[in-house]
Amino acid sequence: MVPMEKLSAITERFEFLEARMAQGLSGDEIAQVGREYSELKPVVEEIAAYRQLLDAIADAEAMMDDPDMRELAEEELPILKERLPDVEQAMRLVLLPKDAADARPAMIEIRPGTGGDEASLFAADLLRMYQRYAEARGWKFEIMEQSLTELGGVKEVVAHVKGEGVFARLKYESGVHRVQRVPETESGGRIHTSAATVAVLPEAEDVDIHIDPNDLRIDTMRASGSGGQHVNTTDSAVRITHLPTGIMVTSSEKSQHRNRDIAMQVLKTRLFDLERQRADDARAANRKAQVGSGDRSERIRTYNFPQGRMTDHRINLTLYKLDQIIAGDLDEVIEALIAEDQAAQLAEMNG
Repeated sequence: MVPMEKLSAITERFEFLEARMAQGLSGDEIAQVGREYSELKPVVEEIAAYRQLLDAIADAEAMMDDPDMRELAEEELPILKERLPDVEQAMRLVLLPKDAADARPAMIEIRPGTGGDEASLFAADLLRMYQRYAEARGWKFEIMEQSLTELGGVKEVVAHVKGEGVFARLKYESGVHRVQRVPETESGGRIHTSAATVAVLPEAEDVDIHIDPNDLRIDTMRASGSGGQHVNTTDSAVRITHLPTGIMVTSSEKSQHRNRDIAMQVLKTRLFDLERQRADDARAANRKAQVGSGDRSERIRTYNFPQGRMTDHRINLTLYKLDQIIAGDLDEVIEALIAEDQAAQLAEMNG
């Protein structure tokens, strides 16, 4: 049972923010107050529904003492009480602590793991899967840095995804993805196992990370092309090294100015992620179950093509709809991961 004092405090805070917005705010305050207001609104709506139901139950119980109303009360009371657990659960879910980064855009980094050319081709498949998923959700998907193999596989790719609730849904994709299939490069028809790693990082905002210019080494170099007329003959590629951490970021678009912007944004995002990882590690001793921010070296999922099967090992979910999943139909998997994460948090809250 959630204490009524806590529910009252949340409602009072919401009403205070509502009054502040009605008074008119300055530019900085509008963004800050507006963000908190929009975060609290669904919580207050669930609290109101919960209180309304409790009042209705109390009214029905009082009617039991009235001979004229008793029959109606006996009819209504079981129905109202049957609804109570679901309404309580919905309220508990909206009261769960929010990851402050959930509403942010994200960077997706994909790299081949074990498996040679086949791992690079699988990394390209994962890239297309996320592109299609983003497209289906109306998100903007932009490839910021990409290095391809001669066979069309991915050596490394960094993509920026912008839209509503991007990190909240994509954060569960971080980890090692394993594929089992007969490679196009295999003439004997044997099934190979390959892997690719995916890292999903919440995009850093300028206020999150301060970078001392003295901590950076910036090198320009000739961008490598794919031969012939595509070879870049100017020193446009930019490599930025953050000396304290050793993090190195390269961008090799045609414009040196854009490369510097891209590399700085990726660097800020990686440094912000490093800070978040440290905070997660500090909390991990108290956290019994982690679904969304676990070890990125962990094998999270297997895509078995001969059997048309996808298995997510974190929640023991197996779906026989691999063609749809690899084509970007990820909602069923992500919804199951969100539900498991919420269940783990609720268990901790109640424990």
